[in-house]
Amino acid sequence: MSQKLNAAIAVIGIDIGKNSFHIVGQDHRGAIVLRQKWSRGQVETRLANLPPCLIGMEACVGAHHLS
Repeated sequence: MSQKLNAAIAVIGIDIGKNSFHIVGQDHRGAIVLRQKWSRGQVETRLANLPPCLIGMEACVGAHHLS
């Protein structure tokens, strides 16, 4: 992801699956600036490389494990 895109992301929504996760990032106005599918192994690394932002994910057993 580019530095410009990283700076634009204010909110990330994560839809959790068994092996893949669908990610949607929005800027401060609510416009979608990121829409990707990440593997389970990519989630921690990619989120660690983003500036601080609000992250929302579904409240299931998998979500509690990841949080």
